[in-house]
Amino acid sequence: MKKRLLWMLAAGSLWVAVGCQPKAKPEEYNPKAANPELYHRSVEQLTKVVIHDIFSPPVASRIYSYANLAGYEAMLPGTPGYESLAGKVRKFTAPPKPEPGQEYCFPLASTKAFLTVARALTFSADKFDEYEKSFFEEYHKMGIPEEVFERSVAYGEAVAKHVLDHAGKDSYKQTRGFKHTVTNVEGTWVPTPPAYMDAAEPQWMKIRCWVMDTCSQFMPPRPAPYSVTKSSPFYKLAEEVYTIGKTMTEDQKNIAYFWDDNAFVMNVAGHVSYASKKMTPGGHWLHIAATIARQQKADFAKSVEAYALTSFALSDGFISCWDEKYRSNRVRPETVINKYIDPKWQPFLQTPPFPEYTSGHSVISAAAAEVLTNLYGDNIAFTDSTEHPYGHGVRSFKSFRQAAVEASYSRLYGGIHFRDALEIGNLQGRQLGEYVVEKLKTKKESVIAAK
Repeated sequence: MKKRLLWMLAAGSLWVAVGCQPKAKPEEYNPKAANPELYHRSVEQLTKVVIHDIFSPPVASRIYSYANLAGYEAMLPGTPGYESLAGKVRKFTAPPKPEPGQEYCFPLASTKAFLTVARALTFSADKFDEYEKSFFEEYHKMGIPEEVFERSVAYGEAVAKHVLDHAGKDSYKQTRGFKHTVTNVEGTWVPTPPAYMDAAEPQWMKIRCWVMDTCSQFMPPRPAPYSVTKSSPFYKLAEEVYTIGKTMTEDQKNIAYFWDDNAFVMNVAGHVSYASKKMTPGGHWLHIAATIARQQKADFAKSVEAYALTSFALSDGFISCWDEKYRSNRVRPETVINKYIDPKWQPFLQTPPFPEYTSGHSVISAAAAEVLTNLYGDNIAFTDSTEHPYGHGVRSFKSFRQAAVEASYSRLYGGIHFRDALEIGNLQGRQLGEYVVEKLKTKKESVIAAK
């Protein structure tokens, strides 16, 4: 009886000691929770899952955009000076508001919203399990009171649900299962070696735009007319690709390889074939956004803002580009060169499975560059190590626009695009990026005027 009494007293003392421990105050835990590295790591985790699940570049851009929209909106109630994108992003309505008079940790809500959407829109949910378990333990260690922690997580989930409801109405489900009809008409796209895959996302222009009014708002001029007459502009474009492919410098090879960003490369050796997974173009530019945020010591809010706006430019870039790809339905250089110039010629990079004009990387890179230039300024020098983990090295640039131009010409060096698809694609993307900057104002007018 005496031992039992002593145990009860000891347990009671422990409960009192734990219960009476002082809770951290908002001014103590919020600065820790607002460490932008926590959000950077979450974006990097999503990129790992996107690569693992082999999402096509357009689909990957959609996932990034919805996840970052959720992350952006969930941080707003605790971020003075920023405003919602409701009514600015097409068809997006105001998300739920937090309970008045209650304490929240909004950076925690933001990362929770991001990860909830990321998990919902990818296949490998298990890839988030261990990450989230250790990730959210970091927030617990900051001393966030349990009721504040749970309330913040619940708010992040509520915003995520609102964004996912919005995502469910963008026509994505209605575009699944369609195949592009190959006509075999001279000058039109046909599958290319080694895998001869079906054309990817032939209905992508039907996805709801993010900022553009319509998918054809930035319709480019018509490409050079198809002709195999040796004096024709088109034949000269093909000859240029062939000549560059036969005389490439080491620097040109490095540039082509660095910007490859082909999500699914089929390797064939004899009777054995296997696939390599790589970064998507959108993932590459979001990594650049992270690089600059770290370099410029951008705070949590500006980092999330940059991810969101860059993602939307990428998504609209793919919609605009894919609209043109399946309108012009243009043949790839490899097909023309093998038939009319050299049957044994191979491009340095593997030709991706969709029509040629315009160049997707040219469009989305230029669009992303305009957004980042607006946020951080022109002539911001940086070193891009995005592809280093995949053996592609690092490259340095004097500005975002210079990087976008190099990304564009990398497709010529790689042998997978004609020059006009690159140069016109770059212009198409730049116009689109300028439009995104004009339409998506994230700062309140009073904040802009004070700068």
